[in-house]
Amino acid sequence: MSKCCDHEHEEEEINKTNIILTILGTIIFIAAIFLNTLNETATIILYIISYILIGYDIVFKAISHLFKKDMFDENLLMTIATIGALCIGEYIEGVAVLLLYKIGEYLQDKAVDTSKEKIKSAIDIRAKYANVIKNGKVEKVDPETLKIGDIVVVKNGEKIPTDGVISKGNTRLDTSSLTGESIPKDVAENDEVLSGMINLGEVIEIKVIKAFEDSTASKILDLIENARESKSKTENFITKFSKIYTPTVIVIAILIAMSFPSIFGIGFADSLNRALIFLVVSCPCALVISVPLGFFVGMGSCSKKGILIKGSNYLDALSSVDTVAFDKTGTLTKGVFKITKINNKSDMSDDEILEYLALCESYSNHYIAKSILTSYGKEIDKERIKEHSEIAGHGIKAVIDGKEVLAGNKSLMDNQNIKVDVEDTVGTVIYIAIDKKYSGNVVLSDELKDNVLELSNNLKKICGIKNTVLLTGDKENVAKKVAEEIKFNNVYGELLPQDKVEIVEKLKHGTKKKVAFVGDGINDSPVLACADVGISMGNGSDIAIDTSDIVLMTDEPHKLVECIKISKKTKSVVIQNIVFALSIKVIVLVLSAMGISTMWEAIFADVGVSLLAIFNSIRIFKIK
Repeated sequence: MSKCCDHEHEEEEINKTNIILTILGTIIFIAAIFLNTLNETATIILYIISYILIGYDIVFKAISHLFKKDMFDENLLMTIATIGALCIGEYIEGVAVLLLYKIGEYLQDKAVDTSKEKIKSAIDIRAKYANVIKNGKVEKVDPETLKIGDIVVVKNGEKIPTDGVISKGNTRLDTSSLTGESIPKDVAENDEVLSGMINLGEVIEIKVIKAFEDSTASKILDLIENARESKSKTENFITKFSKIYTPTVIVIAILIAMSFPSIFGIGFADSLNRALIFLVVSCPCALVISVPLGFFVGMGSCSKKGILIKGSNYLDALSSVDTVAFDKTGTLTKGVFKITKINNKSDMSDDEILEYLALCESYSNHYIAKSILTSYGKEIDKERIKEHSEIAGHGIKAVIDGKEVLAGNKSLMDNQNIKVDVEDTVGTVIYIAIDKKYSGNVVLSDELKDNVLELSNNLKKICGIKNTVLLTGDKENVAKKVAEEIKFNNVYGELLPQDKVEIVEKLKHGTKKKVAFVGDGINDSPVLACADVGISMGNGSDIAIDTSDIVLMTDEPHKLVECIKISKKTKSVVIQNIVFALSIKVIVLVLSAMGISTMWEAIFADVGVSLLAIFNSIRIFKIK
């Protein structure tokens, strides 16, 4: 963190020095213009001094880059063009071009910095301080100093400094900075909370469970800051293009200067001037700046909506996806089984049936038992249970209120020679028998998440997705019924993790475009890595999140629609910038070779186009 700050401070000092020298050089340049008619030698000296003060950093970069792989850049082009102008006696133009270029660069940097700061401020979720309890007193400290086990006090309106568990109090939290969700979340003692959430209610105390650098907020910002390292195909194309483009225009400029006098019968000075203007026009600033900025703004826009993109290459790839495969449990469904139906075949009430079932399941740690107890929602009087035994793979046998109670699957009933009404339904069926008499059954089902029913339709209509696929370990009949309900194109059930990988590989070979997979569990990590774009749910397993390329911080699959919209808009804006920049460049390059355009048109083709492309990129941030 300190190294980063030192670097930023150093860079800031260099920029200040450049501005001061540029201003001083400009003053001398203006003085030289006014003294032009008085003393030619003194005027030339003043022009050269102003040139050095204004453009020393550009020349220095050009010379230092000569010994590196990236020698052919805009600094070299600008240096050759301006020194050439001085050599042919065009002092005013040589210095003016350099000055205008520096002003344009300053405006570009300001535009880029403003857009970056806007994005960072929108997603800067780290707390600036923490109120930690030490020796019975509350002290305000740097969050970086917090240790696991520390107790932190979070007041109304304050950000939670690091991940922890509420040890005292209950409140409502603003989670929008992490999830994009506007509805506050109610939390109480023993609930886990994440750094970056804002306390909207009463004072709470939190026990720290993660160091500041390992907290959710820090990891999110690290992802965003490091995302630029993973370049998109478009960015890589621009990098490769520049390596070919720059030496090419230098060669063309030399040919213009050397061959035009003999071919077209024009003077060498005029021909050289055309070549120099040609070089100024050729600077690829608009492409170098606007393309990566476009992707950066796109990723910032996603972050604001609770969607984390780990690199511009993944945002780029997402724009080309035409097939999306989904896991079911925990991804499209809530992953929480609830009793959705009670089929009562006894003289008892539904509540009594549920009560006996809850008592029967009260000693079990099975997820179905926990779901039944949650649905029952009352205190369990275990004094009523005299005997209790779990029959592996079948269910539970217990004696409750002096009655023998059986609760389990159909095999349990068959083993006890109890006839039941077989339920053909989506979900898990638990049959109940009291004193060897069939009493009914309950159906437990996993609920679909909000807006899942509209997901497939929106992906197709809004995002242009052609194929939606369901991949699940559930039984084939359950999987098909769910796929029919949510209107997916294809469904595959009873899958192991390796089966999902095989199917995604087949899907990838079956389309010219990209295939995305959305999942949340540990078992999804292989297929997340295998897909062209792996997308995980924010509440999923750590390994799934680590393996994925995109993270939906809200546990809402419909956020994928917003993400794809932004990816397509970003790609569209980036292509617009490329086409616009290259078109203007080609037109002005031709005009400069013909001797029609001046240095002023050259500056517009360079700096002006760059600024317009930057402002076009910022539009991405306004996508709703």
